[in-house]
Amino acid sequence: MEARNELFCPTLKPYKIFIRAWNTMTRTPLQQRIVRNRQNVMTSVVRAFYAMYVIIRWWMMYDFAMNRLEKATILRQKYLMSYHNGRDSIHDMVYKSDKTSVVNIRMNRNAFTRLCDMLEQRGGLKNSKHMLLLCSYMYLHIMKKIRIIVERFKRSGETVSRYFKLVLDAVCRLHKEFYKKPVPIPDDETDERWRWFKGCLGALDGTYIKVKVLAANRKPYRTRKGEICTNVLGVCSRDLQFIYVLAGWEGSAADSRVLRDAISRPHGLKILHGTYYLCDAGYTNGEGFLTPYRGQHYHLNDWSRPPTNAKELYNMRHSSARNVIERCFGLIKSRWAILRDNAYHPIESMPRIIIACCLMHNFICTTMTEDPLDQEIPRHRKDGLTVKIFLLILCSLIGVQGVPTINLFHVFM
Repeated sequence: MEARNELFCPTLKPYKIFIRAWNTMTRTPLQQRIVRNRQNVMTSVVRAFYAMYVIIRWWMMYDFAMNRLEKATILRQKYLMSYHNGRDSIHDMVYKSDKTSVVNIRMNRNAFTRLCDMLEQRGGLKNSKHMLLLCSYMYLHIMKKIRIIVERFKRSGETVSRYFKLVLDAVCRLHKEFYKKPVPIPDDETDERWRWFKGCLGALDGTYIKVKVLAANRKPYRTRKGEICTNVLGVCSRDLQFIYVLAGWEGSAADSRVLRDAISRPHGLKILHGTYYLCDAGYTNGEGFLTPYRGQHYHLNDWSRPPTNAKELYNMRHSSARNVIERCFGLIKSRWAILRDNAYHPIESMPRIIIACCLMHNFICTTMTEDPLDQEIPRHRKDGLTVKIFLLILCSLIGVQGVPTINLFHVFM
């Protein structure tokens, strides 16, 4: 409004300037001092508040920084304590004695040290302070569930899974060193089981291992018994070591289909000319594969159910030699709990886990002079055997009429 008045009445501007100067000149010194003091007080108050604001702001930043530093120190101390406690726990589990080492990781101290060196030198694992924990995580992860390891070593599930995958990849890289080289049976073989099969490399068969599959994809993995499994082809030598393993096929796939896939792969199962593998009647009898006679008794023995013809005699000897692959599957399932229980790993990871378990089985068999599983006899079997022997001796002493001793032995055993 004033600008508009000055625009239409230019003579008003000098008048207003005069009025302002007159008001200033008419103020008394007391009023001027009061105004000046008020201004100084307001300036001082504003400066004081600003100084207090700066001090409080810096104090809050300092307190935040100190809290972060204190928390970081506590976490570091907790991590170091957890790390050293983990190392102490691993030392007690592995290096305390061979007995505790075999119970916890299925191998003695010498074998575990050799495995760590192999994984570091040729497996691709970097040399670090976590090398001991890496290997132990894998073994405990195969034998136990992840939540048990998380509680035992005070590590997160992500850390345990990450270390487990690192060691798993390193073990799978060494498959050429861990797999058994096939050696044919020589002509001068003296073993009663194998001397009938000259040029034989071993035996092969399939087994089912339970896996975790999404509900929408379970149909191909359902076996004839209704379980969700994967079909694993295993080939082993006469000394209970795996020559080749193919995992990942659905449980509904036939054994012959899995074998055909193993032969057709570029780096799959190779059979030299003049050699062969023993397999059951589920496979086709052809070059490189020897099956039993169909329509004849297969599981026979010399003392309770002896063979009656040449074909049954062949089937009995074939069954006695081919049983080595069944024993191999039984050993790895008794050694690694992850293969006999319901697996919680995704189906994409199970083939590598199965192969790694077979490779570790070969490593234990070649490194340790005595397999600890050979010394483990269930308690109920021991008690039952003791009772049977006692009854046999008792019947022999009192003399059961009409019952020969050998028949009593067959009845009780």
